[in-house]
Amino acid sequence: MTEAVVDSKTEVKQATKYVKETENVAEKYSVLTVSKNSSDVNMNVGEMPSAAFTAVPTMKTVKKIQFANTEDKQEFSKYPTKAGRRSLSRSISQSSTDSYSSAASYTDSSDDETSPRDKAQVNTQGSSDFCVKNIKQAEFGRREIEIAEQDMSALVSLRKRAQGEKPLAGAKIVGCTHITAQTAVLIETLVALGAQCRWTACNIYSTQNEVAAALAETGVPVFAWKGESEDDFWWCIDRCVNTEGWQANMILDDGGDLTHWVYKKYPNVFKKVRGIVEESVTGVHRLYQLSKAGKLSVPAMNVNDSVTKQKFDNLYCCRESILDGLKRTTDIMFGGKQVVVCGYGEVGKGCCTALKALGAIVCITEIDPICALQACMDGYRVVKLSEVIRQMDVVITCTGNKNVVTREQLDRMKNGCIVCNMGHSNTEIDVASLRSPELTWERVRSQVDHIIWPDGKRVILLAEGRLLNLSCSTVPTFVLSITATTQALALIELFNAPDGRYKQDVYLLPKKMDEYVASLHLPNFDAHLTELSDEQAKYMGLNKNGPFKPNYYRLVSLCSVSTRAGSQNEFSLNFSRSLFALFTLNTLKNLLPKMESIASHLVVKQQFLK
Repeated sequence: MTEAVVDSKTEVKQATKYVKETENVAEKYSVLTVSKNSSDVNMNVGEMPSAAFTAVPTMKTVKKIQFANTEDKQEFSKYPTKAGRRSLSRSISQSSTDSYSSAASYTDSSDDETSPRDKAQVNTQGSSDFCVKNIKQAEFGRREIEIAEQDMSALVSLRKRAQGEKPLAGAKIVGCTHITAQTAVLIETLVALGAQCRWTACNIYSTQNEVAAALAETGVPVFAWKGESEDDFWWCIDRCVNTEGWQANMILDDGGDLTHWVYKKYPNVFKKVRGIVEESVTGVHRLYQLSKAGKLSVPAMNVNDSVTKQKFDNLYCCRESILDGLKRTTDIMFGGKQVVVCGYGEVGKGCCTALKALGAIVCITEIDPICALQACMDGYRVVKLSEVIRQMDVVITCTGNKNVVTREQLDRMKNGCIVCNMGHSNTEIDVASLRSPELTWERVRSQVDHIIWPDGKRVILLAEGRLLNLSCSTVPTFVLSITATTQALALIELFNAPDGRYKQDVYLLPKKMDEYVASLHLPNFDAHLTELSDEQAKYMGLNKNGPFKPNYYRLVSLCSVSTRAGSQNEFSLNFSRSLFALFTLNTLKNLLPKMESIASHLVVKQQFLK
């Protein structure tokens, strides 16, 4: 009995000691957390909106926040409180330096409040012809570029082979792309080949500040930083184009914004440009519109529809980066989630493959019957968005179109639905309709906003509807090497082409050039190509050195998705294709008037219909 009493007293003492230790740890943890995430010196812990505070089981009430130094107090004041939230535009700017973004890992938080446009910065060469977040980050950016070069051996190889000839000597290239370490390798390759470059960003969230600083330090005029406003975005483009004593004669664009700006604001400059290289579906669509209207006064190269862009950047890059972007921003588990992917082009195919592999239940929306048929034969349901919107956990757009997800559909989404965009343009999701008085925006982490409806429903919007992978994560360097090499060769081709080779129209990259880009990357895999014998080459009617496919061949076979050769469905498709080929162009016009514009636009016209 006595032993039981002693044991009982011992247990009480240990329990009391444990409670006190727990109180001390909780109090200590609370103070540490406050020093990192706070906003007001006189604010009580109970008033803090951060989820980190509600998750900490504090045993004691800490009345006031104590700061160890002035820097902690400044850091604290950057975050919004319930009593006074900052404006949305400020939240966007703040996201440029949030630690959740890998692209801003070296950002100096001490100057976040100052716009780069209001700073006077000079590089070590004494030049101030640039506008970046902080030129002092150049050393860190140089390391990023050197790391990227290790996985872009093909582009570096092209640089070494051609820099002696300087094929771009005299070229003045103005570029508008994502400014990342991989893009920096491309820019420095163009400079090594003799070009003068001025650069800006095509996306307000994707710029790596330290990389922009590294480029500016080497003397490349760069006008970009992560978290630009819309006004900053167009100001940066204008600073690239409008400079005294320098006039661009080549354009490298991603999205068409730069081309559109030069065409509208500087028509005289636009007419003197020798060529445009465009790599996005949005930008290519704009070029075709100009060409159709007879307003495209310069030749343009459609890199987006080259095989090396479609089958590698669009497909393989998005297959990996979609998961990275979603995981970093939402920590979502994909198994069993209902996901709808709008668009089953190469980007959509890559996204669906990755999501399906992790156990997500994926369905597709499509306007193109060919892509829809491919989706069906790949095992996906093809639906209308309005039919399934209430059940979806994740909605992903990748069409390049506008208003793919409307306000009416956003209103019908379930609580906690994640909405994001993998297409280039930020018009696919009707974000503008969400900026209304009845809805509340809550920034929960970098590039992640909770849109709160009056009834309490929350929709999770990523990167404000802009490109997810480059805004919220990173993309595989090797795949970008393929695209960058294609862009470099397209610029060389357009700049050095003799007069008359290219007219005022939009062209696809020559097939031989596509094959050359692919061959440069094969050594990375220790791949060995089989060579045709003279007899085989003669039998096939090919040159032993290529090209091995005609220009109109897209390396996309509808029948390739069949599970067994010679299946009934495959025969049906081949028969339908053969039957279609029997019609002449005039017969098609008579039978299908609505196809006239499409048929006449085909590059392969007579070849296909012989």
